[in-house]
Amino acid sequence: MTTFDAGDVTLEKVREYVWEIPQEGEMRTPARVLASEALLEEISEDKTLQQLKNTTHLPGITKHAICMPDGHQGYGFPVGGVGALDAENGCISPGAVGYDINCGVRMMKTNLTYDELQGREEELVDSLFANVPSGLGGGGIVEAGVDTVDEILARGVDWALEHGHAVEDDLLHCEDEGTREGADPSKVSQKAKDRGKNQIGSLGSGNHFLEVQRVTDVFDDEVGEAFGLEEDQIVVLIHCGSRGLGHQTCNDYLRKIEQQHKGLLDRLPDKELAAAPAGSQLAEDYYAAMNAAINFAWVNRQLIMHRTRQVFERVFDRSWEAMEMDLLYDVAHNIAKKETHTVDGTERELYVHRKGATRAFPAGHPEVPKAYRDVGQPVIIPGSMGAGSYVLRGGENSMERTFGSTAHGAGRLMSRTQAKNEYWGGDVKQELEDQQQIYVKAQSGATVAEEAPGVYKDVDEVVRVSDELGIGDRVARTFPVCNIKG
Repeated sequence: MTTFDAGDVTLEKVREYVWEIPQEGEMRTPARVLASEALLEEISEDKTLQQLKNTTHLPGITKHAICMPDGHQGYGFPVGGVGALDAENGCISPGAVGYDINCGVRMMKTNLTYDELQGREEELVDSLFANVPSGLGGGGIVEAGVDTVDEILARGVDWALEHGHAVEDDLLHCEDEGTREGADPSKVSQKAKDRGKNQIGSLGSGNHFLEVQRVTDVFDDEVGEAFGLEEDQIVVLIHCGSRGLGHQTCNDYLRKIEQQHKGLLDRLPDKELAAAPAGSQLAEDYYAAMNAAINFAWVNRQLIMHRTRQVFERVFDRSWEAMEMDLLYDVAHNIAKKETHTVDGTERELYVHRKGATRAFPAGHPEVPKAYRDVGQPVIIPGSMGAGSYVLRGGENSMERTFGSTAHGAGRLMSRTQAKNEYWGGDVKQELEDQQQIYVKAQSGATVAEEAPGVYKDVDEVVRVSDELGIGDRVARTFPVCNIKG
């Protein structure tokens, strides 16, 4: 197959797993989809391809707009999308970051084996559910006043370290060491701060979760050893973001853009791509507010990890240090960052928007933490409750092909409404326990139905394509043991 016809959009095959929507009309660049034919069939079933094509109209977009193998329809900009926009002559788009700023994942290692955990699954899942706040609305591990929220927004995980919720090693194993420079709490609205102040250290709802997993496969022994992973080991995966604070921040700036940059908005094919021109006051303000929300999300995940360490201490009656509950890595997958990339032989500063896409810098890149610089940045790809998750490392082709990015998960196949019509939460929970020994606890059956394994694409196929393209290389696979959700 050399072309793929998806109704209004026709893609041409560039090479294996690389499909291009050619530049035409007012498109500023071509668009590319990285997928197998099977994944492309699924991606073409919603508005993903049209949304991807629309993103090429954004001023300053460079090289090509990209959709990852897990791509699906999002708000204006597809989930699984990567767009690099010139930081001087382009723009920055809140919709291309998403409402959940710095939604991301962190994985914590332990020295426990699956054998040591078996028989304690129900005690562990009950204790985690009782101690880690989840669900819609308020309730967090820390309830803070305005001054504390401002400190968190400005300092990120450094604040958690000072207040006993982190150790120095946690910062060294987090993207940007857990603090975004250029964060300005004054650019975050009081309404956003009020929404966030009682949610610090909470999972939220939807597809966010805390999952205890076992390592089932290590595909690369050398990198696995560098990451501290081995078969049968217990690890913990945390997936959440900036809660109501991030959502409100995105909403605030979308409304401001509609008011102040209507001329640019009117030239775009979709109002949901609303963007502020690079160099404008609003672009600077949004970037500073987004960086602050990024810091908030890192603190959120840090507090959840700290509380998880305490739960494990009680359940297994030993210190978290004795169980070697160390952070492997924390990486964002809803973010825009100023990065320098080589485009057509010239170095350029770009706003790299990754929405449902993960940074995947290769070995030797100066922004990879020292602990991993020789092997490449860890990349964490969560699957569904009934499938595995993956740990990858940044691939050697990622800088050239994807601005140093890869997928962020399995990617949805089915809307939440459709999922609740197709599945019954109680049945899904029982089947996971009976057939796969996976113990799930959630605030409601509807949440379980929305996140049923059948709602998602095949994470194995998503990761296989990433590995084949050399943008994110397989290191290890994990499988769920216990899962808590909002």
